Amino acid sequence: FSFSEIFARQLRALAHAGDVVIGITTSGKSPNVLEALHTAHKRGAITAMLTGEVDNALCVQVDICIAVPSRQTPRIQEAHEVILHAICELVEERMCAM
Repeated sequence: FSFSEIFARQLRALAHAGDVVIGITTSGKSPNVLEALHTAHKRGAITAMLTGEVDNALCVQVDICIAVPSRQTPRIQEAHEVILHAICELVEERMCAM
């Protein structure tokens, strides 16, 4: 298998309908991340992508697209870190409320 399949192979074995799969790609062009999101979508998972400033056509291929309005890799990665921390906090709050 090729590098572009590295994450997709795992998702073929483990992803189920209703799972949430988040792909992170600064450029929006990482073939391994894009293939993983495509595979997750085919398996019925909810797909989300964190990326930088990209063509809107890419965002319509996922359920949730969070595009940081920048082309500078360090700024995009810093924003992704803040976003992921916020997601973790929300998940933790929901899980503890159960």
